[in-house]
Amino acid sequence: MAGIEIIDTNSDNILKYGICGYKNIKTAGYPEKVEWLKERFQEGLKIKTLCSDRDGTQGMIEYIPGEYCWRPVAASGYMFIHCIFSGFKRAYKGKGYGTLLLNECLKDAEKESMLGVAVVTRQGSFMVGKEFFVKHDFRIVDTAPPDFQLLVKKLDKTAPTPKFNGNWEERLTRYGKGLTIIRADQCPYSVKNVKEICETAQRTFGIRPTVVHLKNYEEAQNSPCPFGTFCIVYDGNVIADHPISNTRFSNIMKKILR
Repeated sequence: MAGIEIIDTNSDNILKYGICGYKNIKTAGYPEKVEWLKERFQEGLKIKTLCSDRDGTQGMIEYIPGEYCWRPVAASGYMFIHCIFSGFKRAYKGKGYGTLLLNECLKDAEKESMLGVAVVTRQGSFMVGKEFFVKHDFRIVDTAPPDFQLLVKKLDKTAPTPKFNGNWEERLTRYGKGLTIIRADQCPYSVKNVKEICETAQRTFGIRPTVVHLKNYEEAQNSPCPFGTFCIVYDGNVIADHPISNTRFSNIMKKILR
C-alpha cells in the first residue's frame, strides 16, 4: 500500500518510532516500556510498527514465543500476540492495515517453524475483539471469566491446543483483605493510572493499596486475571480485570462501599 511501511522495531530504533502511541521519553510509562522491551527482545519478542510517510506511526503489533507470553496462557510452541492496533488517525482505520500487521506475525511464526499463533481477546478497551481474528481463520479454543477468549490459528493441525492456565479462584487466595493492584510495564498506560489510583485510594477511601509489580513472564502467567498484566483485587475479589482510569476506579469503589 502506497506510503505505508512495516518497520521491524528494535533497541536501536525504538525511540524513533515510539511505542503504543508514545514518542516523548518523558511521558510516564514510556521509559518503563522501553526498558521492558529491551529485556524481552532477548526472549524473542518482536514489534512491527505501521509507519506512514505522511503521518508517522499509525499502528503496531507486539508478539513473543508463547513460552514467554505475559498472559496466563499455556501456549508453548506457538507465537503469542500481546497486542495489535492500527489507526491513531481515523483515515487509517478500515484500510486493511491490521491485516498487514497480523501477516507479519504469521510469516515469522512460519519462518520459525512454530505450531501456530495464539491471542487473547475480549470486547472492550485494550483488546481487539475476536471478530478480526475469526476473519483470518483463528478459532476460539478456550474462554475465561468474565468474557475473555483464547483464539488460535494452527500451522500444524496435529499440534496440542493452547489453553488458559485457569484455577482463577485458587490464584485469588494469595490476595486477602485490602486493595491490591497488579501491574506490569508491558502496558505503559498503567503507570500514570496506577499512580492516580493509589492516591485516590488513600485520599478518598482511606485505603493504602499494595502494588504488585510483575517482573517476569512466570509471574504474569500466574496472574489471577486473564489479562495477565493488570488486575485490581479488593478483599479477595477482582474488581478490575483490565487497565482502568482513576475515574473508573472511583466509581467502582463508591458502589462497593456505599
